[in-house]
Amino acid sequence: MEPRQSLPKTAGTIAIALIMPVFMAALAYGQQPASFQSNEVHADGSITFRYQDPAASKVLLRLDGASKPLAMEKDKDSDGVWTVVTPPLPPQIYGYGFEVDGRPEFDPKNPVIKPNLIFVGNMVTVPGSVPQLWESRDVPHGTVHHHFYTSKVALGLAGGQSEYYVYTPPGYDPKRRKPYPVLYLLHGWSDMAAAWTAVGQANFIFDNLIAEGKVKPMLVVMPLGYGDMKFVNSGFGVWDDDAVIDHNVALFSQALLTEILPRVESAYRVSKDRNDRAITGLSMGGLESLTIGLTHPGQFGWVGGFSSALGHREKDQLATLHGNSANLHLLWIACGTEDDLITPNRGFVAWLKSNNVPVTAVETPGMHTWMVWRENLARFASLLF
Repeated sequence: MEPRQSLPKTAGTIAIALIMPVFMAALAYGQQPASFQSNEVHADGSITFRYQDPAASKVLLRLDGASKPLAMEKDKDSDGVWTVVTPPLPPQIYGYGFEVDGRPEFDPKNPVIKPNLIFVGNMVTVPGSVPQLWESRDVPHGTVHHHFYTSKVALGLAGGQSEYYVYTPPGYDPKRRKPYPVLYLLHGWSDMAAAWTAVGQANFIFDNLIAEGKVKPMLVVMPLGYGDMKFVNSGFGVWDDDAVIDHNVALFSQALLTEILPRVESAYRVSKDRNDRAITGLSMGGLESLTIGLTHPGQFGWVGGFSSALGHREKDQLATLHGNSANLHLLWIACGTEDDLITPNRGFVAWLKSNNVPVTAVETPGMHTWMVWRENLARFASLLF
């Protein structure tokens, strides 16, 4: 395994970016009344959100799963506290943020930060009557390992330093006779390498599924998913340029296959058989996983995509794909029905079927949110190996 004694510049920069909002939140907390509570989850699943700004003229709540921002009302006798109460919500982890006079703001009273390179927000959990699949339960837990390495492929990294996380299942045995299967799990655009654990709760999902006997013990590798950091640093407009998209996917593919995959297979007891190797991801990671998986059938026997960022030139890159030429055990493509990407995903599925490519298409209620992707991961993982 790579040494972990020093913190690379990339990680240091990201750490500062994450620590500062928490520091500012703590500072703001100390300046506000002790009785002030920014989010209050009620027994029926509804949440009261509060934000304090006496000078604001308009405050909105942006909440995962809501079709539009919720208007907040200013309490006349509360020193500028704005309030809104949501309808009862299903048990889930909800991302949220405020919009104050047109500018985005996170919740300075909530230390639970949703890490992101662009859209930093907060999270709040609506519990169920029993712990949910993405919550920590009283079961054996796996371990999440964090690795740094110098990439010779990916561009724009400070000091050339990239990173990846590896989940090892409970009872992981590095000397086990039979190697473990492995899933490469990719994040979305603007996310950080830690997204699938910090927000997606993938480690708890696998802990619980393994405890229930619904998935085989496997390793899960979660890398930083950019081939060129300009692809995220340049803003959302990069998605209007197919050449820029192709450039990012091509470089990340090379980094994954020639740098990350060999390192994982050297450091961990994982199978090198394509029948024991899967790849999937969300949004940008879905585009990457479908492109990599379908163009490298010798490397992956199981391929998926969640709300994949399709609709660019992926069909040109896969022009030779027909019938069962990829020889996959599973090609699984899922998307939420309220997601803006549902149309290109349906179009891609239709194109695959027109070429007689076996595909399992799944549509579920939901938008472009982690609530959909946690469920997608649980369903996809239960079908593997």
